[in-house]
Parts: sequence; structure tokens; C-alpha cells
Amino acid sequence: MSDSTTPSTTEALGAVLDEHLRWIGQWQRAVFYREGRGGERSSAPASFEAWCQSASRDDLLQQPAVQKLATLHEQMHRQARLILLKASGGELPTEAEYEGVIGRFEEFMLHLRRMERAFAAAASGLDPLTGLRTRRGMGEALEREHNRYRRTGQPFCVALADIDKFKGINDSYGHDIGDRVLAATAAVISRGVRSFDEAFRMGGEEFLVCLKETGLDEGYAVIERLRVDLMRSPVVLPDGRVIPVTASFGLVEAVADLTVDDLVVCADRALYQAKNSGRNRVIRYGIDRPEPKQAVAKAGRG
Repeated sequence: MSDSTTPSTTEALGAVLDEHLRWIGQWQRAVFYREGRGGERSSAPASFEAWCQSASRDDLLQQPAVQKLATLHEQMHRQARLILLKASGGELPTEAEYEGVIGRFEEFMLHLRRMERAFAAAASGLDPLTGLRTRRGMGEALEREHNRYRRTGQPFCVALADIDKFKGINDSYGHDIGDRVLAATAAVISRGVRSFDEAFRMGGEEFLVCLKETGLDEGYAVIERLRVDLMRSPVVLPDGRVIPVTASFGLVEAVADLTVDDLVVCADRALYQAKNSGRNRVIRYGIDRPEPKQAVAKAGRG
């Protein structure tokens, strides 16, 4: 566990942002008024390197968004150093050279602000892409519902959903469009569940829904409506292309001898069965039997 005095990831990114806002002014003054001499801070603030070291300890450096931010940072400061070197020899930068640094700076700040918002959302337990709660709060919510079930006998169900052939969407259209599909799917889920139910993004293209005060029959009706709503809500791209979206679902009802972890495992098994039975369907754990193998092609978990 990190020391309580250690700045959070969001706070550390805020420091990087503030330092670079100061740095760009110092760099410009050094180039145009001080013949390249502006002190060490006009060359490169130390806050981003410190944040990268912290991110490395948390295994964040392998994330594509972090790698892109680091690349932009390195390119921006390399170009800025070259211009300072020219200025120290009495040569002002060309307009293209100056705009090159400013353009990198603006792109770096844009991505930095996006990442700051994303980490702030993650810290709050919300997925920044979909607006749904993350796994961080999911276990606590399920335990709370499970404890109510044991006290009162009030049933509840857990459903796992997985977008069908999502890898193919990413491969065909790119990850930006894949993100648009994830956000649209989350919106359909949010609209489709009842106000007292809870929905979470498990990670990737997988979602979990906790259906409160609900037995298996009623839970099946809710999830089946959700499946149909999703099938009827294709994603329309700005250029007019339409991406059909479906999902497979595994549904399980709480019973006395199943823990919360057991319920999630059972829902996952039912989801796996839904995938291998042809996708775009709801499978109830322990109720619905697999279709004959010759009836459907093997689907796998896509």
C-alpha cells in the first residue's frame, strides 16, 4: 500500500500539467529574448519523469495511452531543445519549427488532461469510457446484496454480458470505433435495467448486472429484453456506416450454498455456454442445456 503522503496518480498528473504550463512560457522567453538561456526549467520539467517512474512501479507504462503520452513528451522536448540550441547561436526558429513545438505541446496537454480525467474517474470507481461502475465497487455491491438475501430470503440474480465478436469490430474498424461500441452498449444496458438494479463494466467488452429482488424467471425476462434492445440498437458511425451489435448473456440466481464468487463463476459458465450455442442469447445456469454440437458451429468466447 502506498504511503498516505504520496500524491495520487491524478494529483501527480495535475503537477505535470501545471509545470508544463509554466515551462512553455519560460521556453518562449528563452528562445526570443534570452538567446536560449532560460534556466534548466526551460529545457524540461522533472515532474513528468517522476510520474513515469511512479507509473512504472504500478505497471502503467505498458498501457498504450501512457506510452503515447511519453512519446509526445519526448518529441516535444527534443524539438524544444534543438530550438534553444539554435537560439544560443543567435538563430531564431523558423515559423514551422516554432509551430512544431507548440503543436506538440498542445497535443501533449490534450492527452494529459484526458488521462487526468480518466484516472480521476477510475479513483471514483467509475469507468471513464462507459460511465458504469468498475470492478472496484462491484464486489462490495454484490456482497451487500448477498447479505440481504441471507437475512431476508429476498432473491437476486447476477448476469454477465459479453459483446459478440468484439475483437472483429476492433480489427475491422479500429479501437476508437471499438470504444464507441463499448460506450453505446453501456448506454443500452443503463437504459434497459431497472432503476434499482446495478450495472458494472467488468473489463474489456464484458459487463455485469445485479438484478435485485428478482427471481430467475423475472431476471430472465429483464435480460432477454436487454438482449433484444441491444440487437435493435446498432451503432451508426458519422460516415453513415452501421455496426450491428449483439451480446451473449449468462444468468444465475443466488442460492444458499453459493458465495458471491461462486455466483460470478456460474454466470461466466452460462455465458460461455451462450457463446458456444451460437451467441446473441441468454443462458440460465443450471436450466438451459447446450444445443447439439451439430446444430451450431463452435463459437468460442468471441
